[in-house]
Amino acid sequence: MRILLVGSGAREHSLAWKIASSKLVETLWTAPGNPGTATLGTNVALEVEDTPGIVAFAKRNQVDLVVVGPEGPLVGGLVDALAVAGIGAFGPRQGAAELEGSKAWCKEVLVRHRIPTGSFRSFRAINQAVSFLESGARYPLVVKASGLAAGKGVIICEDVATAVKATRDMLEGGRFGAAGSTVVVEEFLTGPEASAFCLTDGRTFVPLETCQDHKTLLDGNQGPNTGGMGAVSPNPEISERTSVLIERQVLLPTLHGMVREGHPFQGVLFAGLILTSGGPKVLEYNVRFGDPECQVLMMRFASDLVPYLKACSDGTLDQLEAPQWDRRPACCVVLASGGYPDKYAKGLPISGLDQITPSDDLQVFHAGTKEVNGVVVTAGGRVLTITALGETMGEARKRAYAAAALIDFEGKTMRTDIGFAAEQAMEPMR
Repeated sequence: MRILLVGSGAREHSLAWKIASSKLVETLWTAPGNPGTATLGTNVALEVEDTPGIVAFAKRNQVDLVVVGPEGPLVGGLVDALAVAGIGAFGPRQGAAELEGSKAWCKEVLVRHRIPTGSFRSFRAINQAVSFLESGARYPLVVKASGLAAGKGVIICEDVATAVKATRDMLEGGRFGAAGSTVVVEEFLTGPEASAFCLTDGRTFVPLETCQDHKTLLDGNQGPNTGGMGAVSPNPEISERTSVLIERQVLLPTLHGMVREGHPFQGVLFAGLILTSGGPKVLEYNVRFGDPECQVLMMRFASDLVPYLKACSDGTLDQLEAPQWDRRPACCVVLASGGYPDKYAKGLPISGLDQITPSDDLQVFHAGTKEVNGVVVTAGGRVLTITALGETMGEARKRAYAAAALIDFEGKTMRTDIGFAAEQAMEPMR
């Protein structure tokens, strides 16, 4: 097969690593890719938003399958444009991608199809929003930008003043740009956070292994929200019983609901959940693999990934057996730029990569990097993600952090407690 992977982050590097291992793959291109994906195939100088360029490249090179990594091109209609050109793609069409593209619409879908979620109100006008926040709201609550905000458009508000400021910043101040032109004010749910993923062709779905993201910048789940500072798999918070509840009460009714909405969903569906005392409730949906969750999932996915990607595109997922998984846990640690998630420097040289020998048990996936005159330098907020497997979560953590210690760049930032809670929860069970 000839496969084109769209994206440039660590999620795409981990997907490229898994795709390149398939005996079915003849050629792999990544657009635009990064220094990591360049070692697994050929990088193509096309930006993810360049839909005409991507379609033209796929036609010219007789691409069999386009795998779309980030949410932007999915919400922008890349899969629709590829379908018109007769090219198969892994990922939802534009209408279905609105599950992530509009948090307000997503919440409406959840309510219409009786999928458990927190109560909410959405606003476009500041006066109506402030009136609600000052009179009818219960605190704490959550203020969210409805559109795509790279995982940063969520603010937990303990009081009226904080909520009003957050809302004004979005609706009047232009914080998060067009993504904040509609604001969702949502009930604050309490309980452990969890991520649930499934592959689907719109009719059949295959649940993936559990994992857990670490969203905040600092140890102990303190500091501002980020795109993710690390992840582990499996998630000890999700029992077998809870997994069944998530499938029956969340994933299955969502997929049925999307068919009834006229937007059948194909690709990977990612539910961000809170495990409340009353059961799992949906915080939000994403329409692509999470980052860094994708990295731990790819390390543990023992089967050939490519047939599953193709079957989601073709509508033949029911013809495949359930995938095999490595029983060992995985831990992923993100190395970020100093100042992230706010302003940060770029172009800083990275040292130590040559001291790490990649293997099936340890990988350094490039996130925000580029190569300048033969030197790999920083080029984003999240720079590298070190992902390791171990016989125990403690061993996986030890391997990941040992490799992270070998890498250096000015301002290197990382949490030191990724997977610690999971290790404490899992070790007594052994």
